[in-house]
Amino acid sequence: MKNKLFAIITIFIFIFFISLNLGQPQKFSKKNNNLSEKLIRFHVLANSDLEEDQKLKMEVKNSVLEYIYPKLSNSNNINESRRILMENTKGIENIAKDVISQKGYNYDLKLELTHDNFPIKTYGNITLPQGNYEAFRIIIGEGKGKNWWCVMFPPLCFVDVTKGEVAYEETEKVMKTYLEEKEDIIEEDIIDNDKIEFKFKIVEVIKDIFK
Repeated sequence: MKNKLFAIITIFIFIFFISLNLGQPQKFSKKNNNLSEKLIRFHVLANSDLEEDQKLKMEVKNSVLEYIYPKLSNSNNINESRRILMENTKGIENIAKDVISQKGYNYDLKLELTHDNFPIKTYGNITLPQGNYEAFRIIIGEGKGKNWWCVMFPPLCFVDVTKGEVAYEETEKVMKTYLEEKEDIIEEDIIDNDKIEFKFKIVEVIKDIFK
């Protein structure tokens, strides 16, 4: 009898700690396989992590976003955004070079629209899973410093331009508006099926104890 009582207490303690873990919201759902195909990221890579290089990176970022904002903010789809970026690459390059020159630097500059693998990243209250994303990148000098990034399509960068900082509610609203599947990026509770399966396992264990 004591062994059964001990086993029951152990099970309930186990259930308690597992339920704490299950109660944590997921950063994104399992339906994110095609998410990387729906976004264009924007990255500005600094020459180095020196304070002056990081400051220059932000100056370039601000000027480029001010230039491209009117052109991209009303884009309705990723193909349109891609076309606008390609048509304005020279203008973006000139803006960035002017900033670098005005600040007294002679760094080389590289612009590219490419696909690359990126780790899991959080932007405001949106978490992007690891994957291969399309990205418009501005590389200043050696590009070995920390990068600044945002999502260029859907136009989340431009929510920030108007707010001066990451606008959490607006960011999530814009993302959900542009993505066809709302489940691609959501904060959701643990899937009910997992809970049901877990409960059945516990019931089976308890039945075995009292056999």
